[in-house]
This record gives sequence, C-alpha cells and structure tokens, in this order.
Amino acid sequence: MPDSPSPPPSSAPSRPLVLLLSIACGIAVANVYFPQALSPLIADDLHVSSSSAALVVTCTQLGYAAGIFLVVPLGDRLRQRGLVTTLLLITGSGLALAATAPSLPVLAIACALVGLTTVVPQILIPMAAGLTDPRRRGAVTGTLLSGLIGGILLARTFSGTLGQWLGWRAPFLVAAALALALALVMAAALPRTAPSTQESYGKLLASCVQLLRSEPLLRRSCQYQALVFAAFSAAWTALALFVTGPRYHLGTQAVGVIALVGAASMFATPVAGRRSDRDGPDAVSLVCMIAAIAAGVLLLTGSLGGVVGLVGLGAGMLLLDVAVQSGQVANQARIFALRPEARARLNTAYMTCAFLGGSAGSWLGVRAYSAFGWNGVCALITILAGLALLRHALRDRSTAPVAPVTPVAPSNVSTATETPASRTGRS
Repeated sequence: MPDSPSPPPSSAPSRPLVLLLSIACGIAVANVYFPQALSPLIADDLHVSSSSAALVVTCTQLGYAAGIFLVVPLGDRLRQRGLVTTLLLITGSGLALAATAPSLPVLAIACALVGLTTVVPQILIPMAAGLTDPRRRGAVTGTLLSGLIGGILLARTFSGTLGQWLGWRAPFLVAAALALALALVMAAALPRTAPSTQESYGKLLASCVQLLRSEPLLRRSCQYQALVFAAFSAAWTALALFVTGPRYHLGTQAVGVIALVGAASMFATPVAGRRSDRDGPDAVSLVCMIAAIAAGVLLLTGSLGGVVGLVGLGAGMLLLDVAVQSGQVANQARIFALRPEARARLNTAYMTCAFLGGSAGSWLGVRAYSAFGWNGVCALITILAGLALLRHALRDRSTAPVAPVTPVAPSNVSTATETPASRTGRS
C-alpha cells in the first residue's frame, strides 16, 4: 500500500513563482523552434537551397538533445539558480552570434550552441516537481508545460512575422536580448536549493544510461515521445516549405498565423496534468496517440489549397500540438514518480530520446516532402503516431498500472526515497 498522503511542504512553490517558471520555460524553449519559420528567408539571403537552410533547424534540435544529455544532469549536482543563470547568459551570446553569421556553416554552428545551452526548461520542470506535493505534481507540471508550449508555438508566429518585416536576423537579435534579460530575472527569483547528489559528472552521465536500462516505464515513455515528437517535428519543418511553395505562394507570416492557432494547445496541458493525477498517465497517453493519428489524416486537407486547405492545416496542426504536448505531461508524470532523488537524470534520459526523435523527424519531414510532397509528410505523421499506439497496445499488462498519485514526502532537494507504489506497473 502507498504511504499515507503528506501535507504540502512549506517550501512548495507559490502560484506567482509557478507562473514565472512557466514564462521562463516558454522564453527559453522558443530558441529551439523559432528558426523553423525562417528557413525560406535564410535560404534566399544566404543563397542556399531550402533543404540546406532547413538543416539549421536540425542542428538546433541536435544541439538541444546533446544539451539535455550533457547539461541537464547537472541539475541534480549543482544549485539550480546558478546553473540556470549561466546557461541563459551563454544562450544569449550564441543567439547574438547567429544573428551576425555571414554563412550557413557559421549559422548552423551558432544554432547548435544555442540548442546545447537553452535546456533551462528541462532543469526548471524537475526542480518544480521536487518542490511540489505529489497530489499536485501533474497539475504543476502541466502549468509549466503550458508555458513551454506557448513558447514553442508563439515562437514561430514571432519569428515568421518579424522575419518577414525585418529579415531573418532580427528574430535572433530579439531572442538574444530576451535571454539576457531572463538571466537577470532568474538570478533574483529562483529559490535556493541544495544538490541532491555529490556524484561526479561522469557518474551522473552514466546513471542516465543506467536508468534507461533499469526502468521499463522510463523506456516506454521515451519510445512514446520519440515517435510522436518525430511526427510533430516533421510536420512543422515541412509546413514552412509547403505554405511558401507553389500550392499557396504565401510568406513566412502564414506559418506564424498557423502557429498562433496552434498556441491554443497550451490550455490543454493543465487539463492533461489533472487527468494524469486522477486517472493515471496511460489513459492520457492513449487518447493523445489516437489524436496524433487523426491529425495526420486531417492535415491531408492541406493539399486542397485555398481557404479550405488553410483551415484544414490550422485544425490539423492544432490537434497534433494538443496530442504531443498533452502526451508529454502524461509521460513526465509517469517518470517523475519513479525516483525522486534522480528527477533531473530521469528527465535527461527522457528528453534526450524525445529530441533525438524530433531531430530525426525534422530530417525525415524534409525528405518526405521533397520526394512525395505534402501527402507524403501526412503519411509519415500517421505512421509514426501509429507505431506509438502499437507500442502502447503491446505494453506489458502482467503488472498493475502506475497509480495516478504516488504520495511520497517531497522535499526541496528531491532526496525522498522511492516507495513500493512508485515502482509498480513498470512495463
């Protein structure tokens, strides 16, 4: 039987702090996504092909995946306030370098550096989970993820519109200023926390791999998100090429408008968090996978062109965004219940796999679009989401499902020991 519920800790994050962390997640993660709307402008200005310019997106996501693996584990080893501030300062410098890049190779290297250091949300989310009562962990995680989603989706609106007016370099300059301002805010606002481990850096990295080997629920969550996030990245990377191509002849502002519609998905993640707390993560994951398959089918209407096609693209991308981000809430609720003393490393393993999937999805999306057009991209989305649903159907049912709530005594240093209830249902 699970331990009896304990009252929330006195150090639980206040609502204003949760809101601030949510905004910080959005501003930081936007740096990974706003280049997606700029690839046509980069191609024209630097005199390269559209597919070559799209490599900027891939390099940013690969850098992000590397940063998650190499940097995020330090969230268990160092004080989060100093770590977050330092990373934001380096991110701002990388964005400034990208804004002044004279060639595509320099831009790709700068974007890889930005991706490497803009992993702040993946440090803040486990930190907030460690400060929160288990009965509210899904809801708080969902709130932070709503800010993260807002950053992901509004980033394309911001960069597409500003890039159309002032050129592709302007969004990089504005993002650099925001990163530096956020560094000052985080230095003043983040609570003081103590490290949860004194392990060496090498052991921290090794333990991320060991967690993947020893935690079946972590592996399953990684597989879910890698597949669905690959579909998500394929769709957004190819969308910029599609709407600026011969079917619609629109500018990058159109990508921003579609992203603005998709930003409504940020309101779905707090609901997904509460449902994960109440019904368990698997129930939410199932709905999200079915929705992602439906999104791939709905996006086929984009081939019709005209107003009908644009409406279909907006509706399909909104449904895909809701599916991916709500599924992320369920997956993180599942993994954060496993080992409280290693939440940053659990998140490292999970997000590394997710963004490796996203990077592969960006590459596959460009190739599918070049070879088969928009219908090929839609087929790719449906196949990837279908594989995630198949994995869910084949999960081990011989053990009990994860309990919706795993009440353990939380602490601000995330050092609580694992309960038997948190280890049941691994598949």
